Amino acid sequence: MNDDLRLIEATLQGQRSAFGQLVQKYQDRLFTSLVYALGNPEDARDVLQEAFIQALLHLDSFHQSSSFYTWLYRIAFNVAASWRRKKKLDRVSLDQLRQASGQEPIDPSADPEAPLHRDDCCRQVQEALQQLPEEYRTILVLREIEGHCYETIAEILNLPIGTVRSRLHRARTQLCQLLKHRIALHGS
Repeated sequence: MNDDLRLIEATLQGQRSAFGQLVQKYQDRLFTSLVYALGNPEDARDVLQEAFIQALLHLDSFHQSSSFYTWLYRIAFNVAASWRRKKKLDRVSLDQLRQASGQEPIDPSADPEAPLHRDDCCRQVQEALQQLPEEYRTILVLREIEGHCYETIAEILNLPIGTVRSRLHRARTQLCQLLKHRIALHGS
């Protein structure tokens, strides 16, 4: 029995600290994905907390047909979708993005404008990402940021692999179009 299954069994038998170990194991990784999906760390924290609560409440429905992380990820992204509908998040401030991503140290030997250009590129991509429909943004986060394979994405989103491939293609195409449009408007 793997470690996750052992902790799930212990939790179901009333050992709440076992679930705490699962939370510790997956919270950072899931939080990072949620920041990209939602656009800011405050909402990501709220959604993460709600996702873990939902996972605990429905832990008895976990059937080992997928990994625990995949099951948890699906819960988190369903909660995030509901959260976005409630909050109607459309824009993320530059300050929120900087807080979410942190500042990279500046290389003194590098071009002094390089960090500004890099920050601007990151901001442009993040803003374009937030303009995508939720189904496309989610699939891009799962593939490009989380690095999941098509099979895992299909499992997380409960979709056929062909649908995952076509949505990913459309998501990439739309993101490129949004970025080209932003570059044309802003000249950078």
